[in-house]
Amino acid sequence: MRILSYNVHKGFCSANRRFLLDEIRDSIRTVNADIVFLQEVVGENQQHASAVNNWIDDSQFEYLADTIWPHYAYGKNAVYDHGHHGNAILSKYHILSSDNVDVSLYRRSQRGLLFTEIEPGIHLVCVHMGLLGWERHQQFRLLEKAIAQRVPASAPLIIAGDFNDWTGSLHQRFKRRMGLKEVFTQLNGKPVRSFPVKRPMLRLDRIYFRGFDVIEGRRLSGLPWQNLSDHCGLYAELALYK
Repeated sequence: MRILSYNVHKGFCSANRRFLLDEIRDSIRTVNADIVFLQEVVGENQQHASAVNNWIDDSQFEYLADTIWPHYAYGKNAVYDHGHHGNAILSKYHILSSDNVDVSLYRRSQRGLLFTEIEPGIHLVCVHMGLLGWERHQQFRLLEKAIAQRVPASAPLIIAGDFNDWTGSLHQRFKRRMGLKEVFTQLNGKPVRSFPVKRPMLRLDRIYFRGFDVIEGRRLSGLPWQNLSDHCGLYAELALYK
């Protein structure tokens, strides 16, 4: 199973000067992922629709899915007068169910956890946690509770996204409390640096899992990625336990 996790920065370049959703769509297609975890994907933005020349009429997750990923789910997190954005999961596998869990802790930081189950009984969670340490720790507890309620203890599970955990304080909790492994930690001993895209310094983006073996993991940096979002994409190939 090929996995891509990517914070698309609402379709804009890292400096917010150019709208690059076409280039983002072309680039994520080249990865040939089966499952795509997206953060900061726009469902609607009326201000940009009237001001950005190449703005698209469809929701961004539908536009990115196009004919490549026939199944998708969207979790509306940040809601404002002129639109909304959140997390999305694009899938080549049939989605059996989806549920968005609101983990917003204060008005200026609207966050959610997008849960989906795909055939054959694999559970996925797309995550975008807050910028403040206390916020992320409370969101971890909410994530832990939501998994206990929604995911069978023996079910294969992938949790991917932007954890904003630059201090690494949450990382060991995923291992100790949830019994999860992380792709790049398995391969290289620690999560990969993924932000900012032009000179990655912070280890913000992760792919946690259980019920799989890691075959490959790559940080998507350099061209064309360095001219797109402010984050690097993360790619992993996982093999389901037999």
